[in-house]
Amino acid sequence: MSTLETNKQVVSQYVAAFNQGDLETLQELFTPNALIQGVLGSANVDKAMLVWQELHEAFNIQLTVEEMIAEGDTVAVRYIERGTFIGSFRGQSPTGKSYELVAIEWFTFQNGKIHYRWGARDSASQARQVGLSLA
Repeated sequence: MSTLETNKQVVSQYVAAFNQGDLETLQELFTPNALIQGVLGSANVDKAMLVWQELHEAFNIQLTVEEMIAEGDTVAVRYIERGTFIGSFRGQSPTGKSYELVAIEWFTFQNGKIHYRWGARDSASQARQVGLSLA
C-alpha cells in the first residue's frame, strides 16, 4: 500500500473513531506532539480530546466523508457533519434539534501518524439549527 493510501486509511480510522466517540483510538492516531487547530483555536492532543468529548456528548456528531484527497504527506477531507443537541453544552440545555453542515479537515502526517490537524466548520450555522445561544 502506498504512503498516500496508508495516510487516507488513517484518516478513515480517525473518522470511525470520532463517530464512535472512541477517544483512546483517536489518541493513538496522533503523534505525541501533534497540533490540533480548529474554530476554538489551537491545542495539543490532550486538550483537543477534551473538546471532542464535550462536542460528541452534547451533539452526537457524525461525520460522513464526501471527498478525500491525498498528496505528499497531506490528506484533505470534506465532510457532511450531522448531529443532534442531546446533552448539555457549556451551561445550555439540549433542545433535541438536529443540524447538518459542511466541514473540512486538513491532516499532515509524520511517520504514519497525524502530526497536524486543521479543521473548519460553520459553528454559527450549527448554533442556529439547534437553537444554541452564542451570547
